[in-house]
Amino acid sequence: MKALTAALTTVALLCAGPAMADAALAKKNNCMVCHSVDKKMMGPSFNEIAAKHKGDQAAEAKLVNAIKNGSKGVYGAVPMPAQPNATADASALAKWILTL
Repeated sequence: MKALTAALTTVALLCAGPAMADAALAKKNNCMVCHSVDKKMMGPSFNEIAAKHKGDQAAEAKLVNAIKNGSKGVYGAVPMPAQPNATADASALAKWILTL
């Protein structure tokens, strides 16, 4: 019985796939306080971020780093502070932004 339960758990996890990010996840992590999908606010739009990193193989890692640690001077004088509450979702958010 334990083997069956373990097998079913493994199948369920494999079928679930990775968590998908969207604007709701960005809102949950307070990203939408400074960003929007399609217009500049305090920070650049997510569309602008995606366009700037188009074709960059290291883009996801750069965005994850910016989310976790903040950034300065990438999009102008206003720095992006570190977002420690978004750390768990940073990779999913970065992937989502790059799909826009």
